Amino acid sequence: MQKFFFIFFLLTGAAFLKAQDNRLAQQYFQNGEYEKAASVYDKLYKKTKSDFYFDKYIESLVALEDYDRCEKIIKKQIKLKPKNVNLYVTYGKLFEIQEQQNKADAQYKKAIEQLPKDQYLITRLASAFMKLQRYDEAILVYEKGSKLLNDKNIFAYNMGELYRRKGDYPKMIENYINAILYSPQQMRSIKTLIQRFMPKEFYEELQTQLYDRIQEEDDNEILIDLLTWVFIQRKDYASALRQVKALDIRTNGSGSRVYDLAEVAANDGDYKTAVKAYDYIVLTKGKAASFYIDAKRESLKCQRLQLLSSNDFSQEDLLAIERKYEDFLSEFGRTKYTAQVLLEYAELEAFYLNNLKKAIEILLPVVKYPGMNPDLLAKVKLKLGDFYLMDGERWEATLLYGQVDKAHKEGPLGHIARYKNAMLSYYFGDFSWAQSQFDVLKASTSKLISNDAIDRSVFIMDNMGLDTSTVALEMYAKAELLNFQNRYDESLVLLDTLQKKFPDHSLEDDVLYLEAQIDKKERRYQDAIAKFQLIIDKFPEEIRADNALFEMAEIYEDDLRNPDKAKELYEKLFLEYDNSTLAIEARKRFRRLRGDDI
Repeated sequence: MQKFFFIFFLLTGAAFLKAQDNRLAQQYFQNGEYEKAASVYDKLYKKTKSDFYFDKYIESLVALEDYDRCEKIIKKQIKLKPKNVNLYVTYGKLFEIQEQQNKADAQYKKAIEQLPKDQYLITRLASAFMKLQRYDEAILVYEKGSKLLNDKNIFAYNMGELYRRKGDYPKMIENYINAILYSPQQMRSIKTLIQRFMPKEFYEELQTQLYDRIQEEDDNEILIDLLTWVFIQRKDYASALRQVKALDIRTNGSGSRVYDLAEVAANDGDYKTAVKAYDYIVLTKGKAASFYIDAKRESLKCQRLQLLSSNDFSQEDLLAIERKYEDFLSEFGRTKYTAQVLLEYAELEAFYLNNLKKAIEILLPVVKYPGMNPDLLAKVKLKLGDFYLMDGERWEATLLYGQVDKAHKEGPLGHIARYKNAMLSYYFGDFSWAQSQFDVLKASTSKLISNDAIDRSVFIMDNMGLDTSTVALEMYAKAELLNFQNRYDESLVLLDTLQKKFPDHSLEDDVLYLEAQIDKKERRYQDAIAKFQLIIDKFPEEIRADNALFEMAEIYEDDLRNPDKAKELYEKLFLEYDNSTLAIEARKRFRRLRGDDI
């Protein structure tokens, strides 16, 4: 036992001394004491015979510009280790430093000519060339190595990396495809490299090469998966759907690939393709399929969103969607499992079919369903509270908001409920209590609620602090409530009365802002833009200016389909109103419209 401990301490002591010498040599080198560094590295190499210490020894001598000494040592090392082809690279680098390129190239050529049939040594030599940024030589090493090992794709990934560094993207793509076929587990890392480094204009080249390869191997799932991914990167979801449907049919799949694509398309706003994908699952997989209910539910949701986002729908279009909701609920029933669908159905009735009574009737039973998901229950109660408030039932609304606040005290849903209750008090003229709640909500973890609370608190403070009377503010709050209740004409009449009664009041920009919001809801987009622009021109320092700019940008992006103008306005917002609570979101949307990867 004593002998064991003696050997153990001897070995650990030697390792400690070696590490200490290595640190000392590094310190000498960093301080420019190259002769001392060379001496220590020489000693370390003689003790360990490590190529690492030999390379550091040569590096120290090169720093001393003692090229003759360097050359003698390298030549001696080549005689001792003739199979270590990396030594020729070291020798070539020495010539290159002395601007003797022909001699350097001769050594590099020798290294490649004497390449052994050993995967590790092949990779090591290629890495040595890569460090010198001699990518062509590294490629030659891998090409010869592939032939020596009789495996044409063994170094495909490495070669793809080299061509990427050279900027030869067609060759990079060719080798990356080979690498994925050779080792499918590299698919994720190669996708990441393509996303990060390949210019967008080369996605078409990637698509073309994949088409050519699929013609040769039309049943290769890996190639089809990769082609589908390319279509998704280019946001060509319709083409991606054709690929995944064909693969699903060929493999007699469960529809999971199609479902996943449908989710991606839906999240990116391509509802048309999403609906086609979900309907494919419903029609081809049948009721016994695991995705059947989910696909039918999501198809219904996307059909509604597709219609509403078009800004060109009729009453008959809305009634057709209403019938589809009724059909879905007839098939699957009204239970906790269809609560989300019932919530969407109620929103359709309240906001688009102007049937508040029916919306309330749809949601009233839902809050009593046993075993409801707590978050979904909270969302249903919040929406039901909104519908009651829209219908003039103030106390029913505040009761529901209070229940959510109590059940989700410190969570985002609780903060939303508290904000809604504060807004309710504001609508009915209890400004002091409302402002105290907004001040509490400034610290909300939800950025949206925090920003809205800040805006509301500042708004009340500005308009209560300037006048002993709150009559004008009460009229404005009532007009906001009428707008919330979708009673737009009554709201506009009240705003007009306010302006006539208080022509020089500080609420002038707020009145314009609310009128513009009503125009936007009524799809009078040019009228809304004109009012928002008037706020920016006439009240650039007021709190509504940045909001008006953001709302204008949204109209151009979402409603008028003018991304260039939207991009211009988002940029103006985050440049000229950099302290705005909307600046971060504006920058994010600007980057997305510019085509950045976010």
